[in-house]
Amino acid sequence: MAAPPTLPPMESTDSFNPDFNTSSGAANGSSHADGAMASPVEAPAPPAQAHDPKLDAPDPQVQQKVHDVLHSDIGINTLLNRLKASIASARDFAGFLKRRGATEEKHANSLKELSKMALGDVRKPEGRHESYQAQFEQVLGANDRLANNGTQFGLALHAMHENLLQLATKMDASRKQWKQQGLSAEQKVQDAERLAEKAKAKYDQLAEDLDRVKTGDTGAGRKFGLKGPKSAAQHEEDLQRKLQAADQDYAAKVQTAQSYRKELVATTRPQAVAAMVDLIREIDAALTMEMQKYASFNEKLVVNNGQVVSPQPLKGSTAQPPPSINQLIYQISNERDFDDYILKNASKVPSVRSDLQYVKHPTQAPNQVQPTPPQGAGAGAGRRTSMQMQNQPPPSFALQQSEGAQSPAHYHPPAQSEPVQQPSYQSYNTPQPQQQQPPQQYPSQYGASTYSPVAPNPYAQPDYPRGPAGQVAAQQSSGVLYNTSSPPVNPIFGVSLDQLFARDGSPVPLVVYQCIQAVDLYGLEVEGIYRIPGTTSHIQAMKALFDSDATQVDFRNPEAFQHDVNSVAGLLKQFFRELPDPLLTEDFYTKFIDAARIDDDTMRRDSMHALINALPDPNYATLRALMLHLRRVEQSSEVNRMSAANLGICWAPSVMGPHKGSNMADAGLQARVIITILDNVLQIFDED
Repeated sequence: MAAPPTLPPMESTDSFNPDFNTSSGAANGSSHADGAMASPVEAPAPPAQAHDPKLDAPDPQVQQKVHDVLHSDIGINTLLNRLKASIASARDFAGFLKRRGATEEKHANSLKELSKMALGDVRKPEGRHESYQAQFEQVLGANDRLANNGTQFGLALHAMHENLLQLATKMDASRKQWKQQGLSAEQKVQDAERLAEKAKAKYDQLAEDLDRVKTGDTGAGRKFGLKGPKSAAQHEEDLQRKLQAADQDYAAKVQTAQSYRKELVATTRPQAVAAMVDLIREIDAALTMEMQKYASFNEKLVVNNGQVVSPQPLKGSTAQPPPSINQLIYQISNERDFDDYILKNASKVPSVRSDLQYVKHPTQAPNQVQPTPPQGAGAGAGRRTSMQMQNQPPPSFALQQSEGAQSPAHYHPPAQSEPVQQPSYQSYNTPQPQQQQPPQQYPSQYGASTYSPVAPNPYAQPDYPRGPAGQVAAQQSSGVLYNTSSPPVNPIFGVSLDQLFARDGSPVPLVVYQCIQAVDLYGLEVEGIYRIPGTTSHIQAMKALFDSDATQVDFRNPEAFQHDVNSVAGLLKQFFRELPDPLLTEDFYTKFIDAARIDDDTMRRDSMHALINALPDPNYATLRALMLHLRRVEQSSEVNRMSAANLGICWAPSVMGPHKGSNMADAGLQARVIITILDNVLQIFDED
C-alpha cells in the first residue's frame, strides 16, 4: 500500500505559538475530555510589530490646529458628532461578532450532529467493520474536535459582542450627559451675547436721537406727551434720561456676557472637550482591541483546526504527533478487511456433498433410448419460449411489421430442423431486446417530431381499433403493459429538468410533450379539464409507462390512455408536482411573488417577462410549451369552462410549488403569476 503524503513540520513563530500539548492523545482514539483542544479565547493577543516610534510622533502644527478647532465655538458639536460615529462603529462591529459567532456555533452543531449520525451508521451490523470502522471512528473524533473548536470560537465572539455592546451603551449615556452640559453652557453664552447686542442697538438709537435734538433737528424723536406737545428742552431731557438707562443696561449686559464667555472658555468648555476626547479615545481603543482579539482568535482557530487535521511537531518538542486524518484513512486495508469478513463466515460453510445425479425410477424407465436433445434446447430455452408465447397478442390484433419481419399469425417455420426462436413482445415484467419495428403510421421518437405546441391541431390521427383489441394495440405500441410493479427502468418522474435534458437531449420532457398532445387532440372541449381529477389507477399505470421507456409511448392513440383524458391531465400536473425543483424554481419564487404584487399590468408583465428569460433553458422551454398549450385550452373556455383564472388556480401549486406565506395570501399571488403569463403569453413567448 502506498504511503500517505506528508506535510513538512510546522515551525512556530514568535508572534503566535499556541500550545497543543493537550490534544496529543486525541487522535489515537482517546475520549474528547482527555484530548480536547485548548480554547481559542485563552490565546493572548499577538504583540504589535516593531516599528519606528518617530512615525507616530505628533506634528506640533497639526496638534495646534486641532486644539484651536476643539476650543472654538464648534468644538463641542464636532466632538459630539465624532463620538456618535465611534459608538455607531462599535455597535456595527458588535453585530458582526454576534452574527459570526452564531454562524460558527450553527456550523459546529451541524458537524456534531453529522458525526453522531455517521457514528451510528458505521456501527450498524449491516455495515462494513474491521479497519474501516476503527479508522473512520477516529476520523469522526477529529470531526468532533473541529466542531468543539468552532463552538469555543463562537462563544468567544459572543463574549466580545456583549462587552463591546455594553461599552457602546455606556458611551452613549456619557455622550448625552456631556451634550447637555456642554451645549447648555454654549447656549447660555450665546443668549447673553444676543441680549448685549440688542441693548447696544437700543443705546445707539437713543444716542443718535439725542444728537439730532441737540443739533435742532425737528423730526428727531417724539414731541407729543399726554398733556400735549413737548418743548425742545423737555424732549431733550426725556431722551437724555432714556439714554442713561439704556447705557446702564447695555454696560450690564456686556459685563454679564463677558463673564459667561470667560467662564465658558476657562472652565466649562475645556472640561467638556477633555471629557469627550477621553470618551472617543476610550471607545476607539476598545474597538481596536476587540478587532485585534478577533484576528488573534481567527488565527488560533485555524491553527487548532490544522493541528486536528494534520498534527505537526512543535518546535523543540520530541514527542511524536498523532496521525493526521490522511494517515488514518491510509491505514484502512481493503484486502485485510475482505479476508477478515470472509473468514468470519468460515464456520457456516456446509459439509461437502456428493454430486446430485438424476436417477429415473425403474418402473418409469423407457423401452428405447431417447434421442439427445439438440444443443440450446434445454430447460431454460423451453421456459423462455413458454414465457414469450404467453406475451403474444391475440390473433385478432394485426401488428404491422417492418420489411423483412414476419407476423406471428402468418409465420411459417423453416424447413430446417433447428429450433426456431419465437418473436417476443416486450412487457415491463420481462424486459427483452426490441425485435420489431414500431408501427409505421406514427413515429415513436418524439425528439425528432415537427410538433409545434401553438398549432391548433397538428397531429395526424390514425384510425385505431377500439375496445380490448385497441388497448392491446396501445400496449404493444407503447412497448409495456399496465399491470406492472417493477422499479422504473428509465425514470422521468421525480427527476430534475436539467437531468432529463442532459439524459434525453430534449429541453421539453417527453411526458410533457405526450400529455399536451393528448389534451390538444381529445381534451380541449372536455368540461373541467385540469380541474376534474382523473382515475388514480390510470395515472399510476401511465406513470409506469413513462418511467419504463417514454420513447415507446404514443398518446395520439386514445387507447393508450384508455380514453381517459382527465387522467392524462392529472398525469401532467403530477409530473410538475414531483419535480425536485418547481418549474419556476425555488430561487425565483420570491421574485415572482413580488412581481405579482405590482398593480400596474404592464409593469407586472415586464417584471415577469424578465424573470422568465432568466430561467434555465429546460425550464424556459417547458414553461413555453405548457403556457402556449394552456392558452389553447383557454381559447375553448366557452366549452370547457376553464378560463385563465380557473387555470391559474389549478396550475399555480404545480408550477410554483406549495406557497410559503403564513396565510393564504401567497396562494392568490401564485394564481396571479399564472394568470399574468397566460394573459400575455404571446408577448412573453414567440409563437413559432
